[in-house]
Amino acid sequence: MTDNPKRRLRDRTSTGATLIAEGCVISGLISGDGDFLVNGEIDGNCDVSGTVTLTEPGRWSGTIKADNVVISGSVDGDIIAESRVEIGASARITGTVTAAEIAVAEGAVVEGSMSTKAEAEPQTFTEKRQD
Repeated sequence: MTDNPKRRLRDRTSTGATLIAEGCVISGLISGDGDFLVNGEIDGNCDVSGTVTLTEPGRWSGTIKADNVVISGSVDGDIIAESRVEIGASARITGTVTAAEIAVAEGAVVEGSMSTKAEAEPQTFTEKRQD
């Protein structure tokens, strides 16, 4: 168990996240330090030191590489996290998911493989909160 009282990554991200708003479309490479909150569309890859959160209206086509990744939207590509991936009930992923820990909500769709780098098996949970 973590020493942080907040279990979910979405509950403990920093307050200074970079916002990519709904209706915004970005093509290319995204890199940087810190947290990113994506409500829009990304066509490209990212390599981020921090947490990438893709909300339900969000769409990503490309590889997401970050310390932590939270997905509630649609991803067509691979997800690689150094630490944890949380896949919400509304998530739709086509690609490979790799992380030390993976949590998958009931109702999520993953068309591809999932692999953990840690000893723990993938976890399932029931999402009880709205985005």
